[in-house]
Amino acid sequence: MAREHKADDELGLGGGSSMDAAKAIAVEATHEGSAWDYLFYKKEPTNKTLPVISISSTSGTGSQVAQESEITNTAERAKRAQYHPLIITAPTGFDVFCHAFESTIHPNRGAYIDLLAWEAIELVAEYLPKVLDAPKNIDFREKMAWADTLAGLCIASAGVTLPHGMGMAIGGMYPHVAHGESLAIVYPACTSFTASFAVEQYAKMTKTFNPKLKELSAKEAADASTETITDFLKKIGLYKKLSEVNMPESEIELLADQCMVLPDYEGNPRVASREEMIGLVKESY
Repeated sequence: MAREHKADDELGLGGGSSMDAAKAIAVEATHEGSAWDYLFYKKEPTNKTLPVISISSTSGTGSQVAQESEITNTAERAKRAQYHPLIITAPTGFDVFCHAFESTIHPNRGAYIDLLAWEAIELVAEYLPKVLDAPKNIDFREKMAWADTLAGLCIASAGVTLPHGMGMAIGGMYPHVAHGESLAIVYPACTSFTASFAVEQYAKMTKTFNPKLKELSAKEAADASTETITDFLKKIGLYKKLSEVNMPESEIELLADQCMVLPDYEGNPRVASREEMIGLVKESY
């Protein structure tokens, strides 16, 4: 029997696209209302949720191993996520790095997370540029697919932080901006903001992406982390600003407020105030 999906014309799927769509459909097809009604801070899906088998085709979201489905409501200019064990959950390989790295600075991190995350980060540092140069190379694709799986397990067990909260807000307000693209836009500013509050992790990330800096002290390497991540973004063609994706300058404060709707920013080693969030958006503009 056909079922009315009253909000389908307003919803777009972000992040893992088809996999996230399958998860949202698995909930919406068996529950009252729309998938938007079952966001993780609203109400939980029940065991009526249909089973989902997820197989990744591009390496980015970790959606095939994470209990998450990202949804964009274009009418509300907001991007949110269903998050529940009953659903198994960017378009770019940079999202793999973001999932893995943010899990290492999350308060829920532990030895298990570090084991998985740093392997994923090392794989991204080496193989994402390679797969962009040789997109048909199956070995490079396999390495990125494994990194994607590792990073997905990380966010399923720990979580993400400030950049993802900002990236989700950008994707919600400006749906033409891909998830990985939105993360790339804010990562330099978020790195500058956070590095001195998680010196060990930012230093290790810097030395992983630029082995020439391996002799630096932890503080020196952490201080170089913004330049390092900026160089990597330029290398993979993802370095840009909000102004380049047609965000109106007049909406800087509105976007900053949206960046504080999801709790991701609260898991950051340095928690941004509203004024600091406005500053981060301005720096990314």
